[in-house]
Amino acid sequence: MSAPVNKPYEIVERALGLSRADGCVVIADEESSANLRWAGNALTTNGVTRGRTLTVIATVDGAEGTASGVVSRSAVTVDELEPLVRAAEAAARGAGPAEDAQPLVTGVDHSPEFTEAPAETSSAVFADFAPALGEAFARARAGGRELYGFAHHELVSSYVGTSSGLRLRHDQPNGTLELNAKSPDRTRSAWAGRSTRDFADVDPTALDAELAVRLGWAGRRLELPAGRYETLLPPSAVADLLIYQLWSASGRDAAEGRTVFSRPGGGTRIGERLTELPLTLRSDPREPGLESAPFVIAHSSGGDRSVFDNGLPLEATEWIRAGELNRLTTSRHGAGLTGLPVTPGIDNLILDGGGDRPLEDMVAATERGLLLTCLWYIREVDPATLLLTGLTRDGVYLVENGEVTGEVNNFRFNESPVDLLGRAVEAGRTERTLPREWSDWFTRAAMPALRVPDFHMSSVSQGV
Repeated sequence: MSAPVNKPYEIVERALGLSRADGCVVIADEESSANLRWAGNALTTNGVTRGRTLTVIATVDGAEGTASGVVSRSAVTVDELEPLVRAAEAAARGAGPAEDAQPLVTGVDHSPEFTEAPAETSSAVFADFAPALGEAFARARAGGRELYGFAHHELVSSYVGTSSGLRLRHDQPNGTLELNAKSPDRTRSAWAGRSTRDFADVDPTALDAELAVRLGWAGRRLELPAGRYETLLPPSAVADLLIYQLWSASGRDAAEGRTVFSRPGGGTRIGERLTELPLTLRSDPREPGLESAPFVIAHSSGGDRSVFDNGLPLEATEWIRAGELNRLTTSRHGAGLTGLPVTPGIDNLILDGGGDRPLEDMVAATERGLLLTCLWYIREVDPATLLLTGLTRDGVYLVENGEVTGEVNNFRFNESPVDLLGRAVEAGRTERTLPREWSDWFTRAAMPALRVPDFHMSSVSQGV
């Protein structure tokens, strides 16, 4: 009687062994998560989950090229392994040649922990955070405000095995905290969020104190019309805009004349100065506190992401270097088409090169302008200019003579992050931040606040 196959690496090996395709990639994602939710200064729910997702990528060579088939399923049992592998092979044989076809990656050293058990989170991750949250509830209750929000922590252990010999593993912790403070009549609202790897560096009482100040600012309400205003964008808002910019930085699309990074007349804008500020926008899988996978993990192909690149090592990359566009995202296939360097996307983003001033000091240096809290409902209007639209939320404040003098109405904005970088006149101190709009997909970011002299508030919004 054969031994049971339960460990992730055994699942990967068994799936590879079952493959009859010319090439095969297997990705096993072992996921565990823990969460807390609260409303009205009281915990409402908490829970812990576990899960496994298995992705099989089959490649089949043919006279016209190599085809690929991808099938992903959750909660796969040993008995379901062979049907899953056969489904991927059938998908490959039924598909035409893959445009992004490349030889599977080879020559990458095995991860020494490939055969070890997956990392797991549990409710213990909140051992210190939960009592502090209870203290924040008490303070909020005494101060006449209500706290709402959630804390979520997950650990994903990804095991990647290929028929070309790769055996790689990456453990990715990811934690988010979102906290809303509201007045009892719900007319005032303030938000704060944090990204964390383990909740050891998150203090909910400090966040509550920050929100109490913002609710106090909202005690005076003013109405302002749409228009262009000097605006201080906090790190969270800057992250949301620049993450979308990174997602739109396809080298192939730029070379084909379809994006804001296309050079008029042909080619890309690499080498062109985008801002007079000495800013560097970069990603680094080994960035302290923002660590991400050091190799490509691609469950599907699309844009400049390719399943054929699975396992390709990732290195520190400067997308913008000292104000100049330096790199665009490219798969091996995209690089071959454009002549650009192979530069896959990386799952973190850092903007450096600003000053040392915190946001509070930038406020103190403002004669008259707006201070935002965050952005949401961001959507693309024009890919050729990367014009985005969206809304402000949970607090827009008027700054006069270096002090916040009240809260104003919310706005819809129309801006391009590329254009904003070119018009920004000051960048503050870089700090870790949680992108509010994209926090379900992208959480590892460090940004400065930006001062923009003429941020375009295109219309008034009635939202809170």
